[in-house]
Amino acid sequence: MKTTIWKSWTLSCAHRLPHVLEGHKCGRMHGHNFVLEVHVSGPVQKDGGSKGMVVDFAALDRVWQQHVHGQLDHGTLNDVPGLDNPTSENVARWVWDVFEAWLPSSVSVVKVVVQEKDTSGAMLEASHA
Repeated sequence: MKTTIWKSWTLSCAHRLPHVLEGHKCGRMHGHNFVLEVHVSGPVQKDGGSKGMVVDFAALDRVWQQHVHGQLDHGTLNDVPGLDNPTSENVARWVWDVFEAWLPSSVSVVKVVVQEKDTSGAMLEASHA
């Protein structure tokens, strides 16, 4: 049996979308206060420091702080390797890949949500990864 847990964080970032049609407002530099959610799934641990948990929320926070927040917050997303076209969809994929690389092998990312405004965002789920 697997259990899914999630955590959310915020980022303030600038970006521009280089592939939109000429004159599109998102082709100009602008910013968002993004809300990101990362959902991970795995078995509930039977022993050790994470007994009773899929993974300690602190482990998710460490990945966030060390590998996401520091690279993205108050920066320009277009300058980050792999985010030259920083759509919400591509930011979700980038965050997914970072968490997959740094979480224990017993845990899998199953969903990443990137909300760029109260009314819009992108969601990447395991069946679409």
